[in-house]
Amino acid sequence: MNTPESRCGAVLTIDLAAIAANYRLLQQRVGPAACSAVMKADAYGLGAAQVAPVLRQAGCRHFFVAHLEEGIALRKVLRGDETVYVLHGAPPGAEMDMLEFRLVPVLNSQQQLTAWQGAARQLGRRLPAIVQVDSGMSRMGMPPAEVDAWLAQQDPKAGLDLHYVMSHLAVADEPDHPFNREQLARFTAIRARLGNIPGSLANSSGIFLGPDYHFGLARPGVALYGGNPLPGSANPMQPVVTLQGRVVQARTIAAGDYVGYALSYQAPAERTIATVSVGYADGWLRHLSNKGHVLIGGARAPVVGRVSMDSMTVDVTGIAPSLVTAGALVDLLSPEQTVDDVAALAGTIGYEILTSLGQRYHRRYIGD
Repeated sequence: MNTPESRCGAVLTIDLAAIAANYRLLQQRVGPAACSAVMKADAYGLGAAQVAPVLRQAGCRHFFVAHLEEGIALRKVLRGDETVYVLHGAPPGAEMDMLEFRLVPVLNSQQQLTAWQGAARQLGRRLPAIVQVDSGMSRMGMPPAEVDAWLAQQDPKAGLDLHYVMSHLAVADEPDHPFNREQLARFTAIRARLGNIPGSLANSSGIFLGPDYHFGLARPGVALYGGNPLPGSANPMQPVVTLQGRVVQARTIAAGDYVGYALSYQAPAERTIATVSVGYADGWLRHLSNKGHVLIGGARAPVVGRVSMDSMTVDVTGIAPSLVTAGALVDLLSPEQTVDDVAALAGTIGYEILTSLGQRYHRRYIGD
């Protein structure tokens, strides 16, 4: 009988042991600070339910998600003494939901902070929280004017059990950019005004900026999942994902024949073209049309023509026919062609490639 793996159009393999090894490397790098794990977007598309227990076994006790619902889902997996933080804070009116599921909000605005302090007064106890301050990215966190107004209150920390004050680096992946030091200085100054509550500033790339950026808690995301935190340098992280698509059919076309929508590729000579059952509905971005290659038996097969919803076409001329029969697997993501390599071809970043990987793949988890 055929198995789900043999019936599927593509296979996504996720190496849980590599994720654990990446966590341990990052924890070692930031020690004595703690190292958390950012699990938003279903662990960057790789499956929070499978990844979180492995990270916990590797020593992680602090987890971050973006949304309340993500936190609720993660709490079904993590039921122990772990702390789950919600980066976007509590939606208006959802403070009691946060408490019911033992979630800790990251308070990004005076409005969120006031609502959380109100819940604390209602319950007659201090409530755990992180306060995020904007150190120059102008995206999330309390801007300087709100910080000033908050700290001018008679008891600004009333009702709060502040675990950390945090901020987020804008250009940590450019180690020599002067804005890194500027953000560090701004963050340090704000933290000092709060009575030196433990800090959290470093993301994946920020960890590699050095101990000045580590404070009490680091928040790596993409590096856990194999993304390179040091663009332009060798990747210190272990690769986590491989992606293989199946050949649907192969055919020989004549010189001058076209391939795909919009006739965007014309054969300069007789070519053998294979159709692979991975398309933009599976996260292989349309921007990768006529760009890059897949690997078949170690040989490169260039992508030709437009990537369509459910398929892509590759030039397999000169590759042994036995390797491109219907049902054969070809390598799209591998140690030889990483998520970051594909992202560069698509004009994007590895984060987008990872989080775009679709749900039609058969997923294999190894190294558990």
